[in-house]
Amino acid sequence: MWKQLRDAARRAKRNPLTATGMSLVTLFLLIAILAPWIAPYPRDTLAVHPDEVFSPPSMKNWFGTDELGRDIFSRVVFGTRISLRIGTIVVVLALAIGIPLGLIAGTFGGLLDEILMRVTDMFLSFPPLLLAMAISATLGASLENAMIAIAIAWWPWYARLIRSEALSIRERDYVEAARAAGATWGRLLFRHVLPNSLGPVIVQASMDFGSVILTSASLSFLGLGAQPPTPEWGLMINIGRHYFLTHWWIITFPGLAILITVLSFNITGDGLQEILDPKAKRG
Repeated sequence: MWKQLRDAARRAKRNPLTATGMSLVTLFLLIAILAPWIAPYPRDTLAVHPDEVFSPPSMKNWFGTDELGRDIFSRVVFGTRISLRIGTIVVVLALAIGIPLGLIAGTFGGLLDEILMRVTDMFLSFPPLLLAMAISATLGASLENAMIAIAIAWWPWYARLIRSEALSIRERDYVEAARAAGATWGRLLFRHVLPNSLGPVIVQASMDFGSVILTSASLSFLGLGAQPPTPEWGLMINIGRHYFLTHWWIITFPGLAILITVLSFNITGDGLQEILDPKAKRG
């Protein structure tokens, strides 16, 4: 195991783009954890300061202030914590739904596979953002409901992915040997099929992390996610768009935060694919 980890680390170091992506992801994780100590005004992310409204970027307020005099840099820093929490919860929920269903469908096959995949196809027939918007609007506009809505829109991709892996693995010799030796279905699923199916799922989840953050920001921008005065990046852009022509900094810095975060997770996911499958052809 340790040899595999060392080999993976060496392959990551040989690719500067992958190393950069992983470094940025690590940086965002540290910012989220250390937000109260990094933000210059950690207690004022929600407080109103009428005398400092629309202050441009300066040494006192690095990213300027918004329409209520709140420090944008502090709000962007705490927004990192919110966005990473959203990404983590949504991906975990989607995996918790998609992996068991895909694993069961791919391993057992037959009528059960047909039923589960037709249900999956029903969800896949809708664009993820549109489905998340419909569910979030039905449940009510809030950050928690937005996370539930995105998870419901996202799980079919993992179900399809792990089903295809399970269909291949269940026909391999070691699985047939275990079945012939009298292994139970539970042992086959969790000892043989699942561990050997997780590689592509891990890669997909790492790439989806950024997409989930972007989708959540989109819902907040549309008024279906986080609600004021939450320091969430999409919501900050939604509010700041009214002042873009005169006070550009209000939406610029949250927008850059979204851009860099999504890009770093996409690069990391792409690098993980090379690490887990070095022979894969790159486009």
